[in-house]
Order: sequence, then C-alpha cells, then structure tokens
Amino acid sequence: MSFGWTCPYCNHKCTIGDSNYDSQTHVFDLSNKFKNKLGLESLVIVCPNPECEEITIRSLLYKSTNPPGYGYHSSSGNVPIHTWKLLPHSHARPFPNYIPQPILNDYNEACAISDLSPKASATLARRCLQGMIRDYWKITDKTLYKEINALEDKVSEQVWNSLNAVREIGNIGAHMEQDINVIVDVEPDEAKILIELLEILFEEWYIARHERDSKFSRIQKIRDAKKAIKE
Repeated sequence: MSFGWTCPYCNHKCTIGDSNYDSQTHVFDLSNKFKNKLGLESLVIVCPNPECEEITIRSLLYKSTNPPGYGYHSSSGNVPIHTWKLLPHSHARPFPNYIPQPILNDYNEACAISDLSPKASATLARRCLQGMIRDYWKITDKTLYKEINALEDKVSEQVWNSLNAVREIGNIGAHMEQDINVIVDVEPDEAKILIELLEILFEEWYIARHERDSKFSRIQKIRDAKKAIKE
C-alpha cells in the first residue's frame, strides 16, 4: 500500500510506502453506548526526507463492524468516532527563522489550540496579523481594522481582496476594531481561515522578500567577482 503525503514538519511532498509507515488495530469487544465493538487504529509515519525523518502519529477510534485487524478504511463500513493527532502536536507549517520569532510564536500557538479553543486561537491569529503588518510594513494605528485599511495601496490586489474577505467573515471582521487581545466567540472554521491567511502572508511578504533579496545578492556577487578579475 502507498499513498501521497506531505510532512507536517518539513512540508516535503512524497509517496509513503511500506518502509515508511506502520499501523496497528485493536478491537474492544466491550458493552458500550455505541452498541458496537470499538476499534482503535494507530498509524505511525516516518518522513522519508533524510534531512527530517520526524515521526507523525495518528490514532482513530471507530465503531467496528468488521473482523479484528481489518482496520478503519473509508470503504470498510466502520464508523469513525474520534481522531487524535498525537505527533506533531499541531498543524502549524514550518516557516523560516528569518520571520521574527514573536510572530512565529503567535502563529504556532494559534495552530496548536485551533481545535481546542477556536476563540483563543483567533485572538492569537489576530495578534500575529497585527505583528506582521507592524513589522513588515511599519504601519501602526489604533486598531487592526485601520492598519489593514492602510495596506490598500501597498499590497497586490489579490492580497488586498483576501484581507478584505477575511474582514467580512462572521465575527472576525466585527471584532477587528476592538483590542486584539480581547477574546471573542468565533466559529471553528473562522479561526482556521485566519490561520490560512497568515500562512499566505508569510509567503507573500517574508519569504518572497527573502528570495528576492537572495537573488539580488547573487547578482551583485557575480558582478563583484567579475570586476575583481578585470582589475
């Protein structure tokens, strides 16, 4: 068996085969409220990237309608009840350390608690967004709403439309005019949308700038080397 997979640690896209993963299933034949046997399946994946080799572990509890050892599969007839992400502890993507650490800390914490407490996650994500605007664009105003307004003529139309779209979603936009540290109720998917926006902006702003600066630096080094030879 093989399947496509993206490592949550290094973001390496690959195909996982028998040498990279193992799964075990245990079926409990106990009386319970679900009126079925319960199956507990655990899956361990080791990233095949030699520079990573981190371990990912997932477990899934399901109603078992098939013999022990069959495991949970979408076509098996077994019904999922709950899943656990044991390692890594969150779905945060790895980002370069040239992004300021306080900003990455807020992002990582927002990801870590997005399922447990969406409203706390959204608060951290709003603080992260404000930190990015203030650090990258040097824009500071009374509220995050006004700081976003100041970006209209500075960012691409696509980025501006994305920022505007997030402000129009449910409680997110309604509370951007308040103190960013105020915890407000949001829907679970609203917190995840904010996190997705942060990931886009990391790429559009910090990573794109770093790659652009690296390319300019290489050109200048080539120029300097050629000038040195002529001299």
